[in-house]
Amino acid sequence: MPIVTIQQFPRELAQKRELARRITEAFVEIYGVPEQSVQVFYQEVDGENWAKAGVMGCDRSGGQGGS
Repeated sequence: MPIVTIQQFPRELAQKRELARRITEAFVEIYGVPEQSVQVFYQEVDGENWAKAGVMGCDRSGGQGGS
């Protein structure tokens, strides 16, 4: 049973639906598993729960961007 965990900044629901669909298709095509066995978990992190180079995401210019 493939389990995929994605850590990301918040995204639109439509984008997450499309990504889950494509990930599932890839596992079905490449691994030959049934689509019902593929699970995708999203862990969304906001700027108050992330830092880069010692600076909190909410304190960076552009908010929570990944630059």
